[in-house]
Amino acid sequence: MSTAENPESNPAETQHSRVETLVGQWLPLPDVAELLDVSITRVHSLIDERAVLALRIGERKIRSIPAEFFAENRPLDSLKGTFAVLLDAGYSDDEAIAWLFTPDDSLPGRPVDALHAGRKTEIRRRAQALAW
Repeated sequence: MSTAENPESNPAETQHSRVETLVGQWLPLPDVAELLDVSITRVHSLIDERAVLALRIGERKIRSIPAEFFAENRPLDSLKGTFAVLLDAGYSDDEAIAWLFTPDDSLPGRPVDALHAGRKTEIRRRAQALAW
């Protein structure tokens, strides 16, 4: 069986599945548009601007955004800069999302939870350290 036929032998596909599980709740882009009360075009702009990251998830590979990227019906303000640091450190979108949702005993909790708590400086400092 080839890698294309057996996703378990494809490391990128395995990482993608792990990210899907780590995040838990995903919002398809039309749901994000409804949540934010904006057009779907605006949601695409938010993705292009890297204010949020989206992945194709599930069997149907529907483009979706982690629900925890939003607070009070808008994207978390601290995400865009944090994404910039992670992506500059060489992380892919999958890897950046996985890092944000992976529990870290030294925080304690997950980096995304710390961002919700207003601790963006600490999270960005940790993200910068990943580049070294």
